[in-house]
Amino acid sequence: MERSRPGRSGGENGPVNPRPTLLDVAAHAGVSKSLVSLALRGDPGVSERTRERIRRAADDLGYRSNALARSLKQGRTMLLGAVLSSLDNPYHTEIVTGVEEAAREAGFSVLLVHGSRDRGHLAGHLDTLLSLNVDGLVVISSWLEEEHLRAAARRAPVVMVGRPLGAVDGVDTVTNDDARGAALAVDHLVGLGRSRIAHVSGSARPAGLARRAGYEAAMRRHGLTEEIRVVGPGVPVADLVEDGYRGVFARNDVEAFDLLDHAHDRGLCVPQDLAVVGYDDSALARRARPRLTSVHQPRGRMGELAVELLLERLGGRGEDRHEVLAPRLVVRGSTVPGESPSER
Repeated sequence: MERSRPGRSGGENGPVNPRPTLLDVAAHAGVSKSLVSLALRGDPGVSERTRERIRRAADDLGYRSNALARSLKQGRTMLLGAVLSSLDNPYHTEIVTGVEEAAREAGFSVLLVHGSRDRGHLAGHLDTLLSLNVDGLVVISSWLEEEHLRAAARRAPVVMVGRPLGAVDGVDTVTNDDARGAALAVDHLVGLGRSRIAHVSGSARPAGLARRAGYEAAMRRHGLTEEIRVVGPGVPVADLVEDGYRGVFARNDVEAFDLLDHAHDRGLCVPQDLAVVGYDDSALARRARPRLTSVHQPRGRMGELAVELLLERLGGRGEDRHEVLAPRLVVRGSTVPGESPSER
């Protein structure tokens, strides 16, 4: 006759008993609760024969350890939350890779959520992570309102990777020097003899505005004020070429990739007819044809640094820190024909 299992009784629509506990496993194996705890924890003081009996009892009952409850008793969940605007830009996911690697090295796991560029969803996901008592939050989004960031920072350490609308007390930041990156793009195109350079940007977010300001400042520095032109990502590239623009600096690699696609559809040669520079140096840059010249952000390092700042907060640091990392330009075939990647 089959023995009934705690935690699994009840018919299809009947009640379900609570999950089996350490006491249930102890009774099933004929040992004490403390011995079960030691065995399942891997304590060397338990004989292998007894440990195996306890493991079989746990398997028979469908017992699962409650890691969250155990970690709460220790004062840490060893969980970090990562909040993204969306998953459609490799820039975000490549930062998360850095977060996960640094977290793993420090003994933490990472819970990932994204809001599909919806502020309401992002705020809801933020509350969910906080309700799970994560030890810290990495926010890879500028879409969260300051009030939500401020409230979250009162409950757990928060680091924002990216440019916020304004400084938020209690929130550390890791950013890229966007104005410098834009200047690198303009200087490169001017150095190639492209004096009419357009900037493609579909964003009014802080990073996009900073890159636009950097583009405009660099154009003025080169005496090209009259050539400044900022357009949305949907502008027909053929119109730009017809108007005499032979260089384009895009806000990010996604928008640059669209430019390459549109140029191909219209029979334009890149870079002969139009030289294109992106921003982020994401995986897209290395997969485009021609390969995309792009401003490199150290995305992995940005994620790692975010975790380092969280750990400092957990260690007792009280003052805010704002880290700005320098970009560099990686030159490829979208601006120099046949050029293999180089760092400038």
